Amino acid sequence: MIAFDYTVKDRDGIHARPAGTIIKTANLFSSDIKIEHKGRTESLKGGIFALLGMGIRCGDTLRIKVEGIDEKAAADEIKKTFEEVL
Repeated sequence: MIAFDYTVKDRDGIHARPAGTIIKTANLFSSDIKIEHKGRTESLKGGIFALLGMGIRCGDTLRIKVEGIDEKAAADEIKKTFEEVL
């Protein structure tokens, strides 16, 4: 398992456009990819509404956990996506 933290920099937090991009990226991999925020955990493969429902705002720190056969590539790409869209 690979885990990393990411602090949201986008002033609007996670909204529809970046959430869609993150979900699409997560679905490119077979690994299980989860996001933790304020005691709540959701799969990044679960759908956009689960991610939006977490209420993630600018300055929030998220914990991303990736586990599976392609976890290294998945973690690298998810981290890159977060940096590009958030």
